[in-house]
Amino acid sequence: MATQPPTPHPSLTDATNSAGQAVGYVSANWEGWVTGAVKILFILVIALVVRAVIRTMISKMVARMAHGRPDHHQPALITGLLENAERRKQRSQAMGSVLRSVASFTVMGTGALTALSVLGINLAPLLASAGVAGVAIGFGARNLVTDFLSGVFMILEDQYGVGDQIDTGVATGTVLEVGLRVTKLRGAGGEIWYIRNGEVKRIANMSQGWSTATVEVPVGYHEDLVLVERLIQNAAEEMSKDEPWSEQLWEPAKVLGVDSLTAESVVVQVSAKTMPGKSIPVARELRQRIKAALDEGGIRMGVLPGLPAARTAAAATPEIAAPSALGDPLSAQSRATAVIPPDPPMDKEPGH
Repeated sequence: MATQPPTPHPSLTDATNSAGQAVGYVSANWEGWVTGAVKILFILVIALVVRAVIRTMISKMVARMAHGRPDHHQPALITGLLENAERRKQRSQAMGSVLRSVASFTVMGTGALTALSVLGINLAPLLASAGVAGVAIGFGARNLVTDFLSGVFMILEDQYGVGDQIDTGVATGTVLEVGLRVTKLRGAGGEIWYIRNGEVKRIANMSQGWSTATVEVPVGYHEDLVLVERLIQNAAEEMSKDEPWSEQLWEPAKVLGVDSLTAESVVVQVSAKTMPGKSIPVARELRQRIKAALDEGGIRMGVLPGLPAARTAAAATPEIAAPSALGDPLSAQSRATAVIPPDPPMDKEPGH
């Protein structure tokens, strides 16, 4: 059986040569390694410091926005109503979260790219790949991006906030929560609506500034309109002195005049500026008081022009059927329905 030759062992000379090459390589490149490590460490420290400073500035700005500044040129009641603490807090927190995220991504991303360039990595393929990936993600999540951007602009522009009564076109209700992607509403029936911000094309905010309560008062055609106007003004003034209407009515009610004129009635329109979101209860109370005042003044109420009056008149008129052609025995229709008489019996022939 053949024996294998012994494995040659590395000689001392070869080991010495390998060690010398390693030492030479390290001695030739250690300065570059140390310099690169120091540069990368310096870049990371600068990025962290800049990020911390920017986030601190954003936090201070958000805190200042959340507290707000009272406007001494407006009445205290209006200022307190227009500045909702919860709304300011939520809006400022959302803005601060977005700004902090953008600042962190920008600063740390720039620092990472700079550190990679120090290591000698070619950034062109990396940036190209990131661009392609960004485009692909943008196409795949375009609805999410649309919702996010719409939510950011809604918050920045203060289109609505928590507690506002809004109409988004697809749902109407009170705002419970404003998010960067979804807005939550409480409907009139108690239901909760989750509406994507990107799907909202128009918004009607009934809680910003002030609201208007409009009441239409129909009176008889021959009633004294001067007396009607005086009775309405007296009822509105009495209402403005009572609680809680004294706070909800921001201006005295105004009689705008005759809104429409028909053969049965004259419609007088009344308008009042109210607290935001209080136009409906104010209009109901105003109608009740105006009705009582007109009854006390002997003013006969009329009917509003339109479909309800026509329905009332139609209901009061008895229904009369149209005359039937079958009622006339000489008409062609009556003859056609007459019974055909049987044929007379034939006489038998003689002899049968």
